[in-house]
Amino acid sequence: MTNESHVLDTPPPGANADWTIDQGWERYTADEHAVWDTLYQRQIKLLPGRASKAYLKGLEALRLSESGIPNFEELSDRLERLTGWRVVAVPGLVPDDVFFEHMANRRFVSGNFIRRADQLDYLQEPDVFHDVFGHVPMLADPVFADYLEAYGRGGLRALDLGALKQLARLYWYTVEFGLVEEDGDLRIYGSGIVSSSAESVFALDDPSPHRIAFDLKRVMRTEYRIDDFQQNYFVIPSFDELLRVTVETDFAPVYDEILPLPAVPVAAILDSDRVIHHGTQDYARAKGWGELVA
Repeated sequence: MTNESHVLDTPPPGANADWTIDQGWERYTADEHAVWDTLYQRQIKLLPGRASKAYLKGLEALRLSESGIPNFEELSDRLERLTGWRVVAVPGLVPDDVFFEHMANRRFVSGNFIRRADQLDYLQEPDVFHDVFGHVPMLADPVFADYLEAYGRGGLRALDLGALKQLARLYWYTVEFGLVEEDGDLRIYGSGIVSSSAESVFALDDPSPHRIAFDLKRVMRTEYRIDDFQQNYFVIPSFDELLRVTVETDFAPVYDEILPLPAVPVAAILDSDRVIHHGTQDYARAKGWGELVA
């Protein structure tokens, strides 16, 4: 299944009005299924003792250990019985309002293409492995499932309030690259980490990045990189607390407060931060990111 461009402005021919398409599971080749299996086996060796309990429980409940790229209909039936969510295929990166509308209605959008065998370690655009292996197990957790629905509703509101960039940072530092405290240790739950063999190790073991206690306003002011390891990871105390902060906060006055403020560089420490681990920042300096370590 070949898809050369996954960033679209208008629905392609054959897409539904809500941008969904048929996954086309029967058209995956043996080589494409083999890429999934290679990625799965590599990650499953790394994640015990690193990934959160919620993620590992979801991985098992959804039977993602079965060989080959999951069939979205079968996967969605299992997921819907647990938390009411379904996985729907889309032709690429969809417009923000479409993305939020699906999420607010417990539909998780996923690309249906998979990376090539020579792209195992990095892919700029999210493929079916990132979207399904990385994201979907957390949707089997009732609390996190509620958080993501609330985020979708908040996204629709952020579009009206001109604060999409600020809310996107919350998604990045929780859903994509979040850490959580469990039994006195840090664990990974963000999809960008659990689906990456290198960042699964870097996020927890490398001395370079900072690990900082989660603070909503701080996170929504913090820039991020999409092309390399994160240099600040934000640590939530629990998924219950993440949900509580999200649903109990009126975001409109928060946006009014933070929109005039300067963005915080990707590797910065603020005086107000509760730092769990003060990183060496050796990686950022080696990359020449000195201007980002204010």
